[in-house]
Amino acid sequence: MPDLRQTPRSTVRRLSQRGRYDEAAVHAILDEALICHVGFAVDGAPWVVPTAYARVDDRLYLHGASANFALRTICSGVDVCVTVTLLDGLVLARSAFHHSMNYRSVVLFGRAEKVTDEEEKRTALLAVVDHMVSGRNDDTRPPTDSELRATLVARLRIDEGSAKVRTGGPIDDADDYRLPHWAGVIPVSLVRGEPQPDLLTAPPASAQKSPGAGA
Repeated sequence: MPDLRQTPRSTVRRLSQRGRYDEAAVHAILDEALICHVGFAVDGAPWVVPTAYARVDDRLYLHGASANFALRTICSGVDVCVTVTLLDGLVLARSAFHHSMNYRSVVLFGRAEKVTDEEEKRTALLAVVDHMVSGRNDDTRPPTDSELRATLVARLRIDEGSAKVRTGGPIDDADDYRLPHWAGVIPVSLVRGEPQPDLLTAPPASAQKSPGAGA
């Protein structure tokens, strides 16, 4: 697959061997993560806002209320930076200095655009729902026209950026390997729990009948 566009701001410099620029690696991380952080500046002051998102091909979609400050700002043409991180493990070294983390991250740069096409907005919103739980669109009411009008959707092309990945165990100084301290990796993962039904959801009619009641 093609590589993302590399620029001075998107090139991994520190531990550059961990950098990834191919679309497959970037897309895989974006598809697994659930939250991104959107960074931008207003009058010289930095803002970083966490939000849900969805990827559709080479586009990243963000959504919120029409009056949403962050979305209105990034749709005005300012430069934005979107980051995503998956934490895979805590890396405990023999020395405090060499403690680290195993992770997969993505940093994207660009300028977002406001989505004005109604069908694209609808597709983007449904993609966000499906990104939360795969297949959820088959079991939910789609947005109405009025809900679409009340929603602002921003689109960011996934074409400039990079991924950075750390794997493996701790890397200690040669002299520290003789120390008695425990070293290794504590795996970390995001686990979905047992679904908890909405208490306001009415059970189906068949479940409301008393035991032994006739049809």
